[in-house]
Amino acid sequence: MNWPYELQIGWRYTRAGRGGRRNRFISFISGVSVLGIALGVAALIIVLSVMNGFQKEVRDRMLSVISHVELMSYDGQGLADWQAVAQRVRDMPEVGPRIAGAAPFVLSQALIARGEEMRGTIVRGIDPQREAEITPLAAQLLKQGVSTRLRSGEWGMVIGGELARQLGVREGDKLTLVAPGGQVTPAGTTPRLKSFTVVGIFHAGHYEYDSGLVLIDIDDAARLFRTGGPSGVQLKLHDVHEARRVGERLMGALGAELRVRDWTRTNANWYDAVQVEKRLMGIILTLIVAVAAFNLVSTLVMTVTDKQSDIAILRTFGASPRSIMAIFMVQGATAGIIGTLSGVGLGLLVAFNIDVIVPAIERLLNVSFLPGSIYLISRMPSDPQSADIIPIAVTSLILAFLATLYPSWRASRVQPAEALRYE
Repeated sequence: MNWPYELQIGWRYTRAGRGGRRNRFISFISGVSVLGIALGVAALIIVLSVMNGFQKEVRDRMLSVISHVELMSYDGQGLADWQAVAQRVRDMPEVGPRIAGAAPFVLSQALIARGEEMRGTIVRGIDPQREAEITPLAAQLLKQGVSTRLRSGEWGMVIGGELARQLGVREGDKLTLVAPGGQVTPAGTTPRLKSFTVVGIFHAGHYEYDSGLVLIDIDDAARLFRTGGPSGVQLKLHDVHEARRVGERLMGALGAELRVRDWTRTNANWYDAVQVEKRLMGIILTLIVAVAAFNLVSTLVMTVTDKQSDIAILRTFGASPRSIMAIFMVQGATAGIIGTLSGVGLGLLVAFNIDVIVPAIERLLNVSFLPGSIYLISRMPSDPQSADIIPIAVTSLILAFLATLYPSWRASRVQPAEALRYE
């Protein structure tokens, strides 16, 4: 080999496991350090992949019902020309190319009643054809022919499955919507009531919408809530992750005229909680990697103590302190690289096959980690992302490298005369 002798000697020390009880013990401690780094890195990748999977699952179910960005009037009244607003947004150079579709809507809160049962709901008036371009739920309802039953003047509604269960209704039953505001009459203010027929039931897989969302025809909604037309425009983007950026640009351009909300602000509590949880979990598990990486310190300190005579001989042959330091840095860095790569491989293997591994463990232990009767998600999702894996690997390597600095520096300070005095 034409490698520098520092690399060759450092690699030889890494592989050394024979030559006496002390060498075997040092080799064992080194192996434990490598294993600790590997398990820490693997655990970090697996946990963050599962968190990404849950986040993606919930987000997809949420975005199957709501749009990516909404533009609404501040007073809640209808837009004079929603198509002009949509076209104005499409003409913006930094926003237009990111928009995949636009549709009008009417949005309001109301009470829904059946007999003595009453629930608070969000009522959304939609154009079934245009809405299908915005949300997967509307596209599914259109494909099934459910949303086509929402016709202007026929006062039909589509409600969530959980809301239907709570009220005990089926298709064809009558429900009463109580609009906010009331109606002024000579006898005083009376609530505005309207009887609707349930023409369909949807299942979004998200409790908040299955239990509290009602879809009706946009013209019926405008008449019931007296908005005089669509109260806003909803936008679908090509990339859901650009919603916050697009929303901020629209706020800057339209903030004085229209209220702009993107899905991350509409569901700010959930979105922020997920980000904080993921960040904290990453910090906690990184500490596990750090503990394993700094176990290399004890390994290298013992190696330096054991190799005092070797260091002295190398120094007498002309090796510089920098070369001695490089030898032990190579040894520690090699252990860090092996542990990190092993951990990345193990983590990815488990993360990509977690849908097979978890059911096997459930069958073996006769348990269910995610009972379908309790959780909306009955399987363990996983979504490994390079944005998580690369920083994990880099952080592990940096920690392993830092752990080599003190023992290597200590080795470089060994004095040949002192080391060989009792040899």
